[in-house]
Amino acid sequence: MSTSSSRSVVAVLSLCGISVALMQTMVVPIIPDLPRLLSATPAAASWVITATLLAAAVCNPVGGRLGDMYGKRRMMLVSLGMMIAGSLICALSDSLWVVVAGRAIQGCAIGVIPLGISIMRDVLPPARLGSAMALMSATLGAGAGVGMPLAAFVAQRADWHALFWAAAGMGALALALVLLVVRESPVRAPGRFDFAGAAGLTAGLLCLLLAISKGGDWGWGSPITLGLFGAAAIILPLWGWLESRVRHPLIDLRTTARRPVLLTNVASVLVGFALFAMSLILPQLLQAPLSTGHGLGLDLLATGLCMAPSGLVMMLLSPVSARVAGRSGPKAALVSGIAVLAVGYLAGAGLMDAAWQVVITTVITSAGLGLAYSAMPALIMASVPATETAAANGLNALMRAVGTAASSAVISALLAQMTVATPFGPLPSLAGLRAAMLLAAAAAVAGLLVALLIPRHPHPADEAAGRVVPMPADPLPDAAQPG
Repeated sequence: MSTSSSRSVVAVLSLCGISVALMQTMVVPIIPDLPRLLSATPAAASWVITATLLAAAVCNPVGGRLGDMYGKRRMMLVSLGMMIAGSLICALSDSLWVVVAGRAIQGCAIGVIPLGISIMRDVLPPARLGSAMALMSATLGAGAGVGMPLAAFVAQRADWHALFWAAAGMGALALALVLLVVRESPVRAPGRFDFAGAAGLTAGLLCLLLAISKGGDWGWGSPITLGLFGAAAIILPLWGWLESRVRHPLIDLRTTARRPVLLTNVASVLVGFALFAMSLILPQLLQAPLSTGHGLGLDLLATGLCMAPSGLVMMLLSPVSARVAGRSGPKAALVSGIAVLAVGYLAGAGLMDAAWQVVITTVITSAGLGLAYSAMPALIMASVPATETAAANGLNALMRAVGTAASSAVISALLAQMTVATPFGPLPSLAGLRAAMLLAAAAAVAGLLVALLIPRHPHPADEAAGRVVPMPADPLPDAAQPG
């Protein structure tokens, strides 16, 4: 691929990642208003967020495996099509459960980012691969950083449906550019799709993430929460046992058990926990009324602008992460990133007196996230065969989603216990916000310890790993394969 062609592919795939990240975070500024907008209780309105989380968690590994088998570009187009469809459903309805259904369909598009990284590995020249993967990884944070102030601006000056019309438009633009610029990867995984494995993983993840996400509303000791945790504890090990005996499993557990892959995924859970903590803690500090004694009293737009540097920092640091990984290995970039992330949260526990201090915290933590997130795909793909890159990246994205769900549940419960009385009702106290920051720092330190255990030189996959001879775009059925 020529230099100009590779640049075009990287630009289009990065735009797709930013579009999906914008879609995921666009409702954050209107979360407090959702019960009024949808004529629902706060607990019911929270399904607008939960549905997207659940759909994204399930579709990441499933969509990745389908991409490995039937074409990554093809699955990316399907994902973008679902993003458009889900956005249009939300844009045309005022009904709570219709909007929840639309948000669930939107969540299926989050697999665009791991699919895009896998396409890059298959079609880009090696000299451009490191920086391109780092840039694609950074789009998740960049889209969220840009999306917060943009969504706040639209929500304050237009009907809330405009957010979903904008998401549909961006999805349509991204889909058209993929059709025009990105060619299909020739690499294919053999075998048939594991429907039983997909069903088992879906059931297990739904039980686990639903219990984590809604346990605070239902009660952690309630029968439904405990029942879901129990079901997950039974289904997921049984699914793993069955997957280890399938010829072409949905997720090759032998590959994911390799030390570099396993430890990177464990670190991803902890980094995902720390990532979402910033989105939960800092906006509450910025928007809390001045009468609380610690709140900064900013409106939605000003809050979004204070958070916006996070996306810019992650984008700017993506080439830095690629250079660090190129010189010292992706492990060095991951360790450096998580260390900076921990320092950012520790500093942030004391930087809570002014908006500019919050911006400093945002910049430091985002710098760490940019370095860490950009290194994860390189660590994963250095240890898996090229025919499994999309599924492996999808699993890594799933691990981050599990960390995000756990962060939302744990930190929300912590802030709900440490409150101060105000005319607007109980709000998180300064001690609660600081405790949450220190908890996020502890998660980052734990992630750092796990990252230090990753082998410096990942165990190589089999002889074909990373250099698989491309198969035809439409491989022959199993029965017709030679030999």
